[in-house]
Amino acid sequence: MAHSLAVKGIGVDDETRCAHYHSENDRIAIKFFCCGIYYPCFECHQAVGCGNPQVWPKDRFDEKAVLCGACGHELTVQEYLDCSSSCPVCSAGFNPGCSLHKHLYFG
Repeated sequence: MAHSLAVKGIGVDDETRCAHYHSENDRIAIKFFCCGIYYPCFECHQAVGCGNPQVWPKDRFDEKAVLCGACGHELTVQEYLDCSSSCPVCSAGFNPGCSLHKHLYFG
């Protein structure tokens, strides 16, 4: 495991893949605004999370909320949204399809 942060979810591997999203590029976890806990995806949060999902408000996009499962670097919401689907530290690729779900995480 390249990171020391706890990531909750179902079937979470060392690079933060889960039972729902487990392709080679599924290697981020998102800290949910509502509970401050990292989950690999909204489905994991729905299954074992706080039960009160809330998106990150735009005025808090400067806070660290995305974890690279490859190197453990924590990105701010804005860094993640601007990173072109790869970690700015280790260049590991992130799944570009995650952008389809950004409304579930970020306001």
